Amino acid sequence: MTTESSPSVSPTQSELERLVGDLRGLLSNKDLDSIPQIKQLRQRLDDGIDTVRDATVRAAQEAAAQARDAARAADRYAHDEPWRVAAAAGAVGALVGFLLARR
Repeated sequence: MTTESSPSVSPTQSELERLVGDLRGLLSNKDLDSIPQIKQLRQRLDDGIDTVRDATVRAAQEAAAQARDAARAADRYAHDEPWRVAAAAGAVGALVGFLLARR
């Protein structure tokens, strides 16, 4: 699996990638090659990283799809019911103005 960097990588994801890189660097130490369990640990680490990365990508794609669907629904509602949207916006504006005036 290839590592793809996107411009919108979260700080948490960047930190996780750095931690994984550090761990891979530690496990790739040639001095550890004499320990048979290290090869298995390296493989499990790679498999786990791939699984987590795939799950993260799927979750991000699902969240983006839900956000797009919500935006489309809001857009449709605003076009289908413009007076209701305008009235709601006016009511919210009046409420905020009232609350700010009381301060």
